[in-house]
Amino acid sequence: MIPPPSKTRYMAIRTLESWQNPSITVQPGMLELHVLEADPNPSTIGAGGMLRPESARKQVLTISLDKLGNAISAIPENAWPYGRVLALEEAHKVPPSEEATVRRAVETTVSKLSDLGVIVYDPAEGNLR
Repeated sequence: MIPPPSKTRYMAIRTLESWQNPSITVQPGMLELHVLEADPNPSTIGAGGMLRPESARKQVLTISLDKLGNAISAIPENAWPYGRVLALEEAHKVPPSEEATVRRAVETTVSKLSDLGVIVYDPAEGNLR
């Protein structure tokens, strides 16, 4: 149901703060799935203001890697404005003993998302994985 990704809409984005599609932060032993649902009010009046804060539409879910497919399929269609593309980042301040584990989890996550037909984008690097 979600359309293919539209590069013209997301390739210029370089920070996760500007990212509107779902994103994943890979942590040691878990994934954080960040979802921002679309504003149901089409008017631009008051958007992001006190009566329509963006934070009220944000959700952060902690999931295990084996639940990734179920979590992705449960994301509402209105949360994918750029199409089937998801931002991915490694956790910050990972202990040195966990760095290899996190990198393997990133590779596994990218592979699973690819199997689901979801493109993975790294906003900081400006490239696809």
